[in-house]
Amino acid sequence: MRSFSPDQPRAIVVGLDTMQGLQAARILARQGIPVIAIASDGRHHACRTNVCEKVVVAESRDELMAVLGEIGRTQQTKGVLIPCLDGKVLTISRAREELSEWFHIVLPPADVVEMLMDKSAFYRFAGERGFPIPSTQILGPGDDIDPILGEVEYPAAVKPAYRTSVWTSHTTEKAFRVDSPAELKALYERVGGWADELIVQAWIGGGVSDLYSCNCYFSASGELLATFVAKKLRQWPPDTGQSSLGVECRNDIVLAETVKLFESVGYRGLGYLEMKYDPDRDEHFIVEPNVGRPTGRSAIAEAGGVDLLYTMYCDAAGLPLPESRVQRYGTVKWIHLRRDLQSAIVTWRRGDLRLTDWIRSMRGRKAYAVASWRDPLPFLFDLFEAMRAAVKR
Repeated sequence: MRSFSPDQPRAIVVGLDTMQGLQAARILARQGIPVIAIASDGRHHACRTNVCEKVVVAESRDELMAVLGEIGRTQQTKGVLIPCLDGKVLTISRAREELSEWFHIVLPPADVVEMLMDKSAFYRFAGERGFPIPSTQILGPGDDIDPILGEVEYPAAVKPAYRTSVWTSHTTEKAFRVDSPAELKALYERVGGWADELIVQAWIGGGVSDLYSCNCYFSASGELLATFVAKKLRQWPPDTGQSSLGVECRNDIVLAETVKLFESVGYRGLGYLEMKYDPDRDEHFIVEPNVGRPTGRSAIAEAGGVDLLYTMYCDAAGLPLPESRVQRYGTVKWIHLRRDLQSAIVTWRRGDLRLTDWIRSMRGRKAYAVASWRDPLPFLFDLFEAMRAAVKR
């Protein structure tokens, strides 16, 4: 591990035990930035990385605040806080007054953070402002579902307003599809207690490759400094999961809607908007925003020549901005090898993927979510954990 000057601002990656946390640590370390990482689960495969100056475990919110206080008091210069999970974004946003003594924090106003992260509040906002969202119904705790069964457009997607630990303890799915009132009622009876509020939306047509995203960064003063547009090619689980293979692309509609949405709320910091194109309606619909953090696929920006995270670090720390902030619309890809192999096998067995198409999809320059020759242990431990889980099943 190289040594760093004590007065060089540290990047404090909060949530190393995530794919986006590992990627953020690696990206910043490649720029010669000392990284201090904090994880909730010290046994997570990402904690095996060799790129961090220090890795600290903080399992609870109170432990996280204590660790941040200790780091802040012992650093000669203010570090840059980079939360990598929604829950960590909320914690830091709500404690920003206290933490700003020790750290640079680039986030939208607190009420904007809360609204954009609460899907029910966001969809109400988007509907009122005329942003393109599918027909939406919101179910609160204990609501009777019968009155809306006939109002919902089918097929429909059902997802939580916020994915709590209760939701993730029951399922890895981000959303469920229902095709009839009977299916919706049965699903509600099964999952209604997993979340405080459930969102029921008209299903957006199209396939996985119609899912687009735009990552962006707005400076601490509100100036748009970087954007990067990409789309999914495969995801895991195959129908409603997270991206396992993506490619950069050009989509001016997605770019324009992203900028319009975030500018409308006086945005600051890292932002992300996912949209899906419905070929039957010939329209793009907003799926969801992500707020104040890198996303799983945001590392494709760096691979495509846009220094998204480095721009955030430099802007927050008051350093000269990198020149590489304009997307050139090449064909770089991003891949999570293990998940993509799982997705490819399932879709091939269903008859939705031919071997020749899979081979073609694997060609070209790629950024890797977990795999790295220079930092191999996270990938090896991830593979080992997946194999052990498969044997247990």
